[in-house]
Amino acid sequence: MSDQAEPVTATLANYLVQARPEALPTAVREEAVRTFVNWVGCAVGGSRHEAVEAGLAALGPFSGPPCASLLGRAERVDPLLAALLNGISSHVFDFDDTHLRTVIHPAGPVASALLAFAEHQPVRGEDFLHALVLGVEVECRIGNAVFPAHYDIGWHITGSAGVFGAAAAVGKLLGLDARGMAWALGLAATQPVGLREMFGSMTKSFHPGRAAQNGMTAALLASRGYTSSEQALEARRGWLNVLSVSHDARAITQGLGDSYEISVNSYKPFACGIVIHPVIDACLQLREREKLEVDAVRAVRLRVHPLVLELTGKTEPRSGLEGKFSVFHAAAVALREGDGGERQFSDRAVLDPAVVALRRKVSASIDDALQADAARVDIELIDGRRLELHVEHAIGSKHRPMSNADLEHKFLGLAQDVLGRARSRRLLDACWSVEHVEDVAAIAAAART
Repeated sequence: MSDQAEPVTATLANYLVQARPEALPTAVREEAVRTFVNWVGCAVGGSRHEAVEAGLAALGPFSGPPCASLLGRAERVDPLLAALLNGISSHVFDFDDTHLRTVIHPAGPVASALLAFAEHQPVRGEDFLHALVLGVEVECRIGNAVFPAHYDIGWHITGSAGVFGAAAAVGKLLGLDARGMAWALGLAATQPVGLREMFGSMTKSFHPGRAAQNGMTAALLASRGYTSSEQALEARRGWLNVLSVSHDARAITQGLGDSYEISVNSYKPFACGIVIHPVIDACLQLREREKLEVDAVRAVRLRVHPLVLELTGKTEPRSGLEGKFSVFHAAAVALREGDGGERQFSDRAVLDPAVVALRRKVSASIDDALQADAARVDIELIDGRRLELHVEHAIGSKHRPMSNADLEHKFLGLAQDVLGRARSRRLLDACWSVEHVEDVAAIAAAART
């Protein structure tokens, strides 16, 4: 594919440098706060996962001066390592936010980098929130330009596009000029991370963490005059052409500042791949409506969007992380335990003999007529009765978004086992007020144990 006529990288860099916090519409600022609240809850909740423990044990001895927090933990490390580990903890439950058009999880790469940087250099809440919006804008616009082709060939787009969001956000706080911002984007472009092959393993959560770390590295290097190509996105051998078999670069630059991708961010009520959510929603509704006794179930038949079996077709998951990519486990555990939180996607739940027995009664078939946020569930009982439900739009989708009260309930459920209920409530209140704090590092400190 030939070089793009438009200087995409430079146009994006100029926009980022010129953007001002006061230009953000109220609704965009409010959604950014919701994004931050959700991210902090997920990061605290995931902070004791074995993936975080392993990452800290392996890399902690090599950390620089310990000046940055690990949310939900007592240890402190250097900001680059904090960005990595907080990115891991925020994604390891697969409970974080989702940009539905691209299935990017926007906050992990961006917020993990921003909060770590804010403990290195004081940052006002208003500037922090603005940088968060810009970082999400950059990663999601770049994702829009290459989705679905980039994703289909095997890239985990949260990592491969998320690095741009982290670089842009930290670059904004560093006050980079247009050339420096272009260098930061170029340095980000040369550091893509994330293969879909890793889904179901710890390495999936490594992707947003490394994207945060790599993006921060890119911005810091650019701030010291470290050069890169200034056409890193659009050049013949640049990111768009090398990492995707097709793209539309106009999706990156058209309408910059007129609309914001964070406005369509969504939040998960269930701790697994978002394509499974309609099935869980339907199973929970049937369980409640029919007062269902699972021992009376003969068979569970699912009709799902094509992407469901492509992404979550594991019939015999062996761990909690693999269970997040098994629509069969998701249906069984929802019917058995009446929930779809992180406990339902633990090793315990996946290996529970009662859940396994029910899982083996679940079958799934593709229905091309279904939208991505829809599913049909048909339960046949031993006595011959049939229970059916069509979920047209799952909870958490753009048609049925989670309310602030829903996000609070989720946050406290994730955080209170780590921080206790009183401290979790104080942290939650601080997160809701992030735009008005004088130094965002105070929120990071409040999240430490």
